[in-house]
Amino acid sequence: MLKRTPSLGPALYLIGMLLIGLYFTFAAVQGDYGVFRRAEVEAEARGLEKELATLREEVARMENLTRRLSDRYLDLDLLDARAREVLGMIRADEIVIR
Repeated sequence: MLKRTPSLGPALYLIGMLLIGLYFTFAAVQGDYGVFRRAEVEAEARGLEKELATLREEVARMENLTRRLSDRYLDLDLLDARAREVLGMIRADEIVIR
């Protein structure tokens, strides 16, 4: 009677499928579009949203100052403060403390 040895084909197929499965699992976690990369992108997006909010506040402040110095609405106190700051001038009755 002949003794049959188990064939290596199914074992190699199983090992190959296991390796392919491990590769795709690794790529799903560590790859360019993986879970970790998504977490990095979301953290970066939160940081950029905070920066955007800060920039919007700055723009609103600058628009307010621009409006207050426009021809339609002139804030004399703001104009006086800006002129003093830019020109470095003071009135005769003022005392400067540095």
